[in-house]
Amino acid sequence: MISASNIYLVGPMGVGKTTVGRSLAKSLGLEFVDSDQQIEERTGVSISTIFDIEGEAGFREREAKEIFELVKRTNIVLATGGGAVTREDVRKAMRHNGLVIYLHATLEMLVERTRSSKNRPLLNTGADPREVLETLMLERDPLYRAEADIVFETDSRSPHAVARDICTEIRKRWQR
Repeated sequence: MISASNIYLVGPMGVGKTTVGRSLAKSLGLEFVDSDQQIEERTGVSISTIFDIEGEAGFREREAKEIFELVKRTNIVLATGGGAVTREDVRKAMRHNGLVIYLHATLEMLVERTRSSKNRPLLNTGADPREVLETLMLERDPLYRAEADIVFETDSRSPHAVARDICTEIRKRWQR
């Protein structure tokens, strides 16, 4: 049995946290929550607008506060923002309040999945998106892996298949 009733999905932008999270929550009978969507609902503006006005540091502060509130809830699947793991206090909050699952994809797959997205502030700076994603992965991959109870590859797999395999692994490990 899982000691905590929440599941936290971590990983880079474009890996499928939101899509997999919705499917996973439905399969497990849990509520799905996306931290970015929660922030947008609370502020009434897009994540891109928050980045434009407050910068990444301002956004990360808002994100941390949102996650601190969300980890107090029970029976949720939470899709976190790709950079949520950059803060130790956020990592600790997730680690102590649920199961952390790292969704991983190759750099090539992330570039492909984010290619046409206009709502990714870190990719809309004029810099080469591939280089940005590569830099972010070099920085964040060790953090994702250090926090993860389970790591799942998402390359060339449907979100439903990934969610199904996560459910199988959770049930196998924790008889949920």
